[in-house]
Amino acid sequence: MSVTAEKKQEIIKDNARAAGDTGSPEVQVAIITSRINTLTSHFKAHHKDNHSRRGLLMMVNKRRTLLDYLKRKDVDRYNALIQKLGLRK
Repeated sequence: MSVTAEKKQEIIKDNARAAGDTGSPEVQVAIITSRINTLTSHFKAHHKDNHSRRGLLMMVNKRRTLLDYLKRKDVDRYNALIQKLGLRK
C-alpha cells in the first residue's frame, strides 16, 4: 500500500522547488496525497480494515497541517499546489 520508490522519485521531481528538494511542503503534501489515494482504493475492497483507516486519518490530518502552514506562509504556492493536485473541489 506504500508508494514505490520510482513513483516517489517521480513525485519529488514533479513538485520539487529546486534540485534535491525533498522536504518542502509541496513535496510532502504530494507524497502524502499519493499515499492517501492508494489507501482510498484499498478501502473499496477492504471496508472493515479499521487499523489502516486510522493511518489514513493520520495522513489526512498531517496533509491538512502542512497545507495550513503553506497557506499561512505563501498563498500563491498554496493555490498552485491545490490546483496541481486537484484537492479542493
